[in-house]
Amino acid sequence: MFHHTGDVRSLFRLCPVVSTVLLAHIGLWFLFVLPLTALEPIWQHVIGTNGAIRDGEYWRLISPLVLHYDFNHMAANSLSLWLFGPWLERALGKGKFLLLYIGGGFGANVATVLLLPPMYSHVGASGAIFALFGMYSYLALFRRDLLTPKHTQLLLVIVAIHLLLSLLEPDGNLMAHLFGFATGGLLAPFLAIRPQLPTFHVIRP
Repeated sequence: MFHHTGDVRSLFRLCPVVSTVLLAHIGLWFLFVLPLTALEPIWQHVIGTNGAIRDGEYWRLISPLVLHYDFNHMAANSLSLWLFGPWLERALGKGKFLLLYIGGGFGANVATVLLLPPMYSHVGASGAIFALFGMYSYLALFRRDLLTPKHTQLLLVIVAIHLLLSLLEPDGNLMAHLFGFATGGLLAPFLAIRPQLPTFHVIRP
């Protein structure tokens, strides 16, 4: 049930939200990795700095969702989105999927602001990714008509592994992961009212 839409053109056609976010991840990482001093003030103005958010710079609750500190961070989140995003986007529709993704990231960053020190800075899509896991967990537990037993078991194992890795990761933002997951789970009953079971077709070039 996880990604596969076939080739790149199929992914863009069937999953425009996932495709756009993936492009933003990659493009912005390449942009900010360039050794240009002019970009440093922009970076400092869009990362999630708790003190700045508390002072009213609320765009920082959203802008960090497409930013990453290093290649491994960006690659891991992009891979998770590529694997787990397409099926949900097709099932929920573009609007509901976007609400889930941004809402989960927003909830994760709000928790980060409220529970971590003012000088704490954060970037990354992890909170939004965990919102997808929250949605999948809801579907696995309460909408078993949409998933086969094999997929249900696999999903719950994957979610459990990711949560465990969050607890063991010394530099990770555990608050973002947990509250992104919780936000996704809370949004799930409202967004999964009439999901469509997607079927992906491979389009040959």
